[in-house]
Amino acid sequence: MLESIFYASVFVTDQDRALDFYTNVLGLEKRVDNPTPEGPRFLTVGVKGQDFMLVLSLGTPGQAQPVQGTVPPSVTIETDDCRKTHEELKSRGVEFKTDVLEFPWGYVAQFDDPDGNRLQIREGR
Repeated sequence: MLESIFYASVFVTDQDRALDFYTNVLGLEKRVDNPTPEGPRFLTVGVKGQDFMLVLSLGTPGQAQPVQGTVPPSVTIETDDCRKTHEELKSRGVEFKTDVLEFPWGYVAQFDDPDGNRLQIREGR
């Protein structure tokens, strides 16, 4: 039977620019960087110590539409301190679409990658 989700794709227009953002700005680590016969490379990043990876796939980024007033994130990254991470990422040039929002279950703050993919950081309670 199914054991785990190993990777998921985020569509980007420039793999080098996306790699720079996800590693140097967000702090994820580069995992796999292999050429493919078709041209674009198989490029993955992930959180240190976790098996799950994001594939930075060359393609057309999604055009998410607002739901209940906000665009849903395609990727949620867990943090142990949402406010601190929010400030750290802002200092690295991340432009947040929301401030840190508080909910009964925890906190989130949303931002876009260079291709407009909506991401969020999350701290649960």
